[in-house]
Amino acid sequence: MLLLFCAIQELGAWARHTAVEGPGLGQPGDPALLAGGRVKRGWVWNQFFVVEEYTGTEPLYVGKIHSDSDEGDGSIKYTISGEGAGTIFLIDEITGDIHATERLDREQKTFYTLRAQARDRQTDQLLEPESEFIIKVQDINDSEPRFLEGPYIGSVAELSPVGTSVMQVMASDADDPTYGSSARVVYSVLEGEQHFTVDSKTGVIRTAVADLDRETQDRYEVVIRATDMAGQLGGLSGSTTVTIVVTDVNDNPPRFPQKMYQFSIVETAPVGTAIGRVKAEDSDVGENTDMTYQVKDEEGVEMFKVTTDSNTQEAVITVQKCVSCWLEGKAKALQRHCLGAGGFRGPSAALMSLVKEGAAEGLLGLAVAYPLPLCQPLDYESKKVHTVVVEALNKFVDPRFVDLGTFRDQTIVRVSVLDVDEPPEFRPPSNLMEVQEDAHVGSVVGVVTALDPDTANHPVRYAIDRSTDTERIFDIDAKTGAIVTGKVLDRETAGWHNITVLAMEADNHSQVSRASLRIRILDVNDNPPELATPYEAAVCEDAKPGQLIQTISVVDRDEPQSGHHFYFTLAPEATNNHHFSLLDIQDNTAAVHTQRVGFNRQEQDVYLLPILVVDSGPPALSSTGTLTIRVCGCDSSGAIQSCNSTAYVVSATLSPGALIALLVCVLILVVLVLLILTLKRHHKSHLTSEDDEDMRDNVIKYNDEGGGEQDTEAYDMSALRSLYDFSEIKGGDGGGGPGEGGPGRNPASELHALPQWVQSPDLDFAVFRDYICRKVEQADEDLSVPPYDSFQTYAFEGSDSPVPSLSSINTWSSSSEQDFSYLGGWGPRFRQLAALYAGRRGEEDGEDS
Repeated sequence: MLLLFCAIQELGAWARHTAVEGPGLGQPGDPALLAGGRVKRGWVWNQFFVVEEYTGTEPLYVGKIHSDSDEGDGSIKYTISGEGAGTIFLIDEITGDIHATERLDREQKTFYTLRAQARDRQTDQLLEPESEFIIKVQDINDSEPRFLEGPYIGSVAELSPVGTSVMQVMASDADDPTYGSSARVVYSVLEGEQHFTVDSKTGVIRTAVADLDRETQDRYEVVIRATDMAGQLGGLSGSTTVTIVVTDVNDNPPRFPQKMYQFSIVETAPVGTAIGRVKAEDSDVGENTDMTYQVKDEEGVEMFKVTTDSNTQEAVITVQKCVSCWLEGKAKALQRHCLGAGGFRGPSAALMSLVKEGAAEGLLGLAVAYPLPLCQPLDYESKKVHTVVVEALNKFVDPRFVDLGTFRDQTIVRVSVLDVDEPPEFRPPSNLMEVQEDAHVGSVVGVVTALDPDTANHPVRYAIDRSTDTERIFDIDAKTGAIVTGKVLDRETAGWHNITVLAMEADNHSQVSRASLRIRILDVNDNPPELATPYEAAVCEDAKPGQLIQTISVVDRDEPQSGHHFYFTLAPEATNNHHFSLLDIQDNTAAVHTQRVGFNRQEQDVYLLPILVVDSGPPALSSTGTLTIRVCGCDSSGAIQSCNSTAYVVSATLSPGALIALLVCVLILVVLVLLILTLKRHHKSHLTSEDDEDMRDNVIKYNDEGGGEQDTEAYDMSALRSLYDFSEIKGGDGGGGPGEGGPGRNPASELHALPQWVQSPDLDFAVFRDYICRKVEQADEDLSVPPYDSFQTYAFEGSDSPVPSLSSINTWSSSSEQDFSYLGGWGPRFRQLAALYAGRRGEEDGEDS
């Protein structure tokens, strides 16, 4: 092939060379060329071709460019420019031959555009105008087909018919599709042709068989080959692996691994207890394995329930609550159906449909006291083994595969009931008893019966739960279960009693059963009728005979079954009564009328009318009530104006309790007034006038701290200083020296010495003693005044102190060499102290002089 292409190339080059060396053009320098008025072109370019992937050692000849002005003397220089010029393509300047120096690849670049020039070698002047030409890379079949979109993964449903499209693959060839057959690709199957085919032109993969089974093989690896040159000999090829996944369809029914399962459960298991789990296997996957379980036999439906665990797809068998129906009236036919000659035989399908739809006449729920069960609870003594048929079926069935068979399976589950020690059971289940309220203590109310359901049949003992009968109104015989009265009964106090009876095994008290018992107390006529209220009536003085003054009714705590009926009449002690009459209205009421013309309040203002009331029994009981009739004054219209008894008016408006409360309030107010007056009088006795010199009036109590020696306005001392003579203190002969307040002290020094106050030993405080004694005598004589615990004086230290003063102010020694002038610089607070010391220093200096 390479030789063939080379021959073709040589022929093409020869043709191009001949065309280039065609008829000559004008000479260089021709005026027509310079003026641009040439008759014909100097060269005509044809398209050059070069074969790709040249593997020779010499440069590949591409072609020749030649000008008709070239005389072969080498005076013309040929040059090229453009794509690959000087690198890929080289030109001989003298001959114009072009060679390719590099290996070209059409898949990378299909053609190159260049420009050719012819110049004078001496002057480098253009002899021909620059012209553009193209070198096209000629394709060879050097690229194999490639699958660019891999890896390929497809899927197809199992049992799909032959020819079902799975997916499409596509290969691309980089060769030139317009040149030869290098890019024409055909497809074929290298591996997997037993199950799949591929369309040679489109690459569509289809099934080759109809029995693809996912459960047998769920994945296939198919190798697809693509060949160019339309599959002819010598064409290049490429391949890819296609993964085909077989998806699942519901073509497999569920199957139980075992045809029988065995479980056991205690007979006391509560409703909802799980007995066991069974699972049907399904070879499918996903939702095709979803299944439901159900109980198929009638016995299992009554006692057991099957649910599906959605996570594990297992059947969970549990104890089901028994369904009971209660029959009444025409439902006896249903009872006869359920209870035949052979005993309980269970309801039929038709009967169950009636029960479910509620169409069975007489099905009233809890209408009667004795139910007829449609199922029996787990009971070891009744039935030790139960057989249940469990069926599994797919939830989603594909109708295309119905002809493959039924998509369901059944298995048998045997449930063994284990015996346990059960507490006694009460029979029959009636929980209502009745007893007359006049029954004597110890009378039998009824008997409860309980039996041990176990095979051992242990004896049963009875008791009453005292939390339900705290007053011990009833007792029970521990062996027989007879309930007797323990106290006297009273229906009017408690008409119903609810107690709980306990039944337990004699040798095992932990096995206890409870039964609620309702005891109804039947009524007997043991309460006489009584007037409904203490009736009081009023009659006008000008009343006429036959006038209705009061209608009375009675109450009776008893409740006879036939209803109440009362009889009214005047009591025997009122037989001589000619003022009023009593009429029995026959509706358990009676009317009182007047029998005479007018009444006189002055003669008699109150009448008491005894009335006898008798019930209907048996036995008939009676009581006597009194009707109080007051005579009152009325106006012309018959309205009561006033009655002769003020108490009657008050009692008509206020009850006795209200009157008592009112009197108590009045009494409390009187006591409070007296107490207030007594306290005021006692307070006035403490405020009697005393002497003007009472020191207690000048005693001021305050808790704030004073301002020091400069605070002269906090308390007025003149009231105390006026009680004695300061002149005596100042001018008396104390026998002291100058520092003790002697006559030699000047007024300034006396003023400065006031804060110190040095007491003269000759001072007489008799005035204070007399004053205090006088006040003590007054306090002792006045018993209403509380004693004063202390009497305080201010501004005086009292009598002489055995210890002399420690203050430096009192130091009168002339030998002191201290200088207190610095006190003046301490501020306003020490100004008076500085003045005192300054005055003292001046006196000492005067004496020295």
